[in-house]
Order: sequence, then structure tokens, then C-alpha cells
Amino acid sequence: MDTFIQLTVSGLANGAILALAALGFVLIYKASGVINFAQGQFLLIGAYVVWALTVDAGLHWALAIAGAIGVAVVLGLLVERLILRPLVGEPTISVIMVTIGLAQVLGALVQIIWGTQPHPFPEFIPDDVVTIAGARTGENRLWALALVVLALIAFAVFFQRSRYGIAMRAVADDQQAALTMGISVRRTFALAWALAGVSAVVGGVLVANLIGVSGEVSNIGLLVFPVVIVGGLDSVPGAVVGGALIGLLTAYTGGYIGGGLDAVIPYIALVAILLVKPYGLFGEVRIERV
Repeated sequence: MDTFIQLTVSGLANGAILALAALGFVLIYKASGVINFAQGQFLLIGAYVVWALTVDAGLHWALAIAGAIGVAVVLGLLVERLILRPLVGEPTISVIMVTIGLAQVLGALVQIIWGTQPHPFPEFIPDDVVTIAGARTGENRLWALALVVLALIAFAVFFQRSRYGIAMRAVADDQQAALTMGISVRRTFALAWALAGVSAVVGGVLVANLIGVSGEVSNIGLLVFPVVIVGGLDSVPGAVVGGALIGLLTAYTGGYIGGGLDAVIPYIALVAILLVKPYGLFGEVRIERV
């Protein structure tokens, strides 16, 4: 029972971080229909900028995170304006290849600026061991879980209550109708990329707090795809549920079975879901009439 509780807490914490990373992916896809293969590199840049501002510049961690969010917003806006906006109307495969190339370029820039040597992340989240129902687990995982829940609640309030959040929902639902209501679709696309950058910073910081600052942070971007496909490419609740499912599956498989199966179980789940529900658990079913 102790092992089960420990694996559950670990799986939920990892799943919550995956859900936050997947949220940025879903935002971009819902608003603009772009599949962003560079989401993992956005997490990596967020983690490195926070590390540089705290260690090299000596800033307080709160100021460092605020600075990293500013960098991520500017980066997202530049990518949308200079790289993706000229591709509007181009074939989907062209946009996909551009985001794959963008991922490689951003990864190379990180190596050029900060090198390839791993670095310990500044400790601003407690890493003591706590006991829950007799099971011992890291306090940093509980903090990660709580912080992600707060971030997801903040995003939910933004979408439900704010003017810009409602505009984003309108554009995601029907771009032509949104245009007739006076909503700027291009501005909404830019806002989606900016918010994806914000979610990437928070996710990158939490990942780096658990594993350190290195290229491994961007590998979580690969797990985003099983999360969003299981939950549904265009579903924000699906990103949350998909993150929890993938996180728990990975933790239970690694803890009870082992043998490296935990590395492939997310993709097994991906294939299984696609065979039963091609649009994911919460994805919108699209019917094309010819």
C-alpha cells in the first residue's frame, strides 16, 4: 500500500507537469490549427533563463521567473509573427516541418548560449521527504502538484472570465464568426503563442526542479504528444485528464513492472486510444462532407 501511494503521488505530480506543458500545445492548436513540435524546447528555454537569472544575475527566484515569462512571451510572439504567420494557408505538412525545424534551431541556440553541461537547479521548492499514509515521498512533488493545479485554475479563470480568454474561445470555435464580431484572429493567434510560452516557463521550472537543468528537460516535450492525443488535440480538459493518465501509467509501470516498459507505455496508450477513439477521450469529432 505504501508503494502504491508513493507511486500515485509521483505519477500525479509528473502528470500535472505534463498537463501544463500540453496546455500550451492545445492552446496553439485550438486557436490556429498548428501542431507545435517545439513545445519541449520552449520548456527548455524557460528553465535555462530562470537558472541564468538566479545563478548568473543573482536575482530572486520570483524576479527570475517573471523575467523568464517575459522572454517566453516575446519568443512566442516572434515565432508567431515572423515564422508562422507567413505560412497561413500553406499545406499542413509545411507548417509541421517548420515547427520541427524550429525545435532543432532553439535546441541548438540553447547549447550555444549555455553549453551542454547539466546544472543543478536553484532550490526554491523544498525537497524534504514527507510521509503520507505511511508512504514516503518528496515534498517537491507535492509542491509541483499544487503549483500546477493553481496554474491550471488561473488559466481556467482567464478563459471563462476575461475578455481575451472569451475571444480565444470564440476564435477556436469558429474563426469566421469571430471575425464578424470584430475579434482580431491574428491577435488571438499571437496571444495563444504568448500563453503557450507562459505555460512552458512554469512547466520547465518544475521539471528542472526535479531533474536539473539540461537537455533532458526538452524530452518531456515528447511525452506531450501522448498526453494531447489521449485527451484530445483540441481539448483543455483532455490535456489535464491525459496528463494524469499518462503520469499514473508511467509511474505504476515503472514501479511494479520495470524493465524499461515505463518509457514506452505512454505510446502504447496512445495507440490503444486511437484505435478506440481516433479524436481522443475529449476531442471534437470532425465530420467532413464531400
